[in-house]
Amino acid sequence: MLPATFKLCAAISHQHLRNVTGLRRKAAVAISQELSKLSCHSPGPGTWINQVRRRSSLLSSRLEEKPFSELEMSYIKQGEEALQKSLSILEDQDGWKTETMVRNGDKVLSKVLPDVGKVFRLEVVVDQPLDAVYSELVDNMEQMGDWNPNVKEVKILQRIGKDTLITHEKAAAAAGNVVGPRDFVSVRCSRRRGSTCVLAGMATQHLAMPQQDGFVRAENGPTCMVLRPLPGSPSQTKLTWLLSIDLKGWLPKSIIHQVLSQTQMDFANHLRQRLARAGTR
Repeated sequence: MLPATFKLCAAISHQHLRNVTGLRRKAAVAISQELSKLSCHSPGPGTWINQVRRRSSLLSSRLEEKPFSELEMSYIKQGEEALQKSLSILEDQDGWKTETMVRNGDKVLSKVLPDVGKVFRLEVVVDQPLDAVYSELVDNMEQMGDWNPNVKEVKILQRIGKDTLITHEKAAAAAGNVVGPRDFVSVRCSRRRGSTCVLAGMATQHLAMPQQDGFVRAENGPTCMVLRPLPGSPSQTKLTWLLSIDLKGWLPKSIIHQVLSQTQMDFANHLRQRLARAGTR
């Protein structure tokens, strides 16, 4: 009888509670308290009680969240799309060719995808624990221009929830100024699942950052970095960076490919130097 009554009351009050945030919160708390009393008086609460308690806790937590606008939701969906596309590319092990490999094991691979073009994959091991690498790449993102000469500036334009950012990046000229300064507006999505971190992104548009004088607006994506502790060595981190960029402009593909491959190699070296300096502070 009680399950049926609860469902009926919830159905009747649903629309009203949607419009009264304070009442929704009180109702969720009261329901949780009553369910706790029931569990104390019953030697074996039914499955439905546990389910409702879990849903009630979820409702209470959602009440504290800031609602997202339609535009914000579109950015969240773009970030999720970038993450899923990037991972699907990395999971397909077929067709990758070695572009560059150095003595310490750093290497850049590439493959051509029909709907994306040529993508590059950096694989390196960094002698720092995952948390240190994650903090530098995510928490200290706007400081990247301080240690990576290929980056002039990274600026966070907007934060949406805990996992989604809109950023503006300025890249320095490359290949002896053959490739002029570029800038990017990107949506970024971060996910941490157990001991694996994924940082994904793709090109987007934002009213706060129209076309900039002196820069060609290039496009990222889908792109991502995957961080994992090195098996058997938690003090080291395996970093995989999938890079897909349309630099725009009239540039020979051979130059573009050379620049992108070298940019990834340079990034690994600059990141190591940054982390080493941070570790000695």
